[in-house]
Amino acid sequence: MKSGKFQILLTNDDGIDSPGLWAAAEALSELGYVTVAAPQEQQSGTGRSFPITSKGTIKEQTLNIHGQEWAVYAVGGTPAQTVQHSLLEIIPQKPDLVVSGINYGENIGEIVHFSGTVGAALEAASAGIPAIAVSQQLIDPDMYLSNSPEIDFSVTAQFTKRFASMLLKKQFPREAEVLNINVPSNATLETEWHITRLSLHRVYQPVLRRKGGWEEKGEIGGEFTVIDFATLPKDTDAYTLYSTHKVSVTPLTLDLTARVDLQQLESDLRRKA
Repeated sequence: MKSGKFQILLTNDDGIDSPGLWAAAEALSELGYVTVAAPQEQQSGTGRSFPITSKGTIKEQTLNIHGQEWAVYAVGGTPAQTVQHSLLEIIPQKPDLVVSGINYGENIGEIVHFSGTVGAALEAASAGIPAIAVSQQLIDPDMYLSNSPEIDFSVTAQFTKRFASMLLKKQFPREAEVLNINVPSNATLETEWHITRLSLHRVYQPVLRRKGGWEEKGEIGGEFTVIDFATLPKDTDAYTLYSTHKVSVTPLTLDLTARVDLQQLESDLRRKA
């Protein structure tokens, strides 16, 4: 692992064995010292959760990645918990940047509310650390959760490095604590990127999978929503990714307060019917 000026914490929600994680690690190692700490197991869909059932174990191991020896940490918890364990007991000093990814599959629209990839980045932001969440679009839904080595993350890794370098060298506004980056499946190094806002598009519709009665195991999955993406607002992440096939870069903030006139809203609520 290359040492440098900057300290970078790299995590994900697909687990310590994800090829996407290691593609990002190699690219980021050119910017500074990369500490890799990721969940022991697949943690997609866990958002920024802190379940009390997590064990919180930490297993240090050494992996050989393309001839380089990496000391890595597999954490028994969610991505957000992994960030906390990293800050509290793994990394001796506060990192300059936290990177979460590269995720198998895009994280756009309402998905960001339950994405473990985004959840880890938000947890870092709450600790005052700049963060990016990086995801790569998948054309084949069967690849989701697969950690398949067939996916080429090399282009997305370079976009990860590019935006990581920006955050390490520039001061971003407080209202843009996290950059949520989504790279199309057919991207090249020359693919354009655009700043976008979250779409109000529900990418996946919930689907119940249960055999038998309620006493049997029930699983809620999702099916991709069929929609004419050309009808989406052109400044959104969904339109940018699906219609123009450009890289979407969405600034996210921890402040969930609705962007309305608060005084007017209070007046309306107090007004007698």
